[in-house]
Amino acid sequence: MKLTKALILAGFFLAPSLGVWAAENAQGKQVFEKWCMPCHGKGNLYPGTIALEARYKGAVPGPLEERLDLTPELVKYFVRNGISVMPFFRKTEISDAELDALGRYLQKQPAQSAKTP
Repeated sequence: MKLTKALILAGFFLAPSLGVWAAENAQGKQVFEKWCMPCHGKGNLYPGTIALEARYKGAVPGPLEERLDLTPELVKYFVRNGISVMPFFRKTEISDAELDALGRYLQKQPAQSAKTP
């Protein structure tokens, strides 16, 4: 009985934050699909995915959506600065709010500390 009340109470307090998370996750996915997927999608037709698979030799997945080691800070760095043939993206292309949503979307596991390969 106490456990049931605790779960109901927890749901009451967590529901609003889950709604916010879902909205941010949807925005992050939308940013990913517009700006990142053309190079970093799943499959062997995406140059960014192919480059990451060659670089990390299977240590981490090539498709960004499958990675578990990305932090919002790391995503923001590469989006704003670029790397190799990946261009940087200006704030007029991807706003700071959109970039924050993208970083959270790609993070997947907020409690996990990032492992840099």
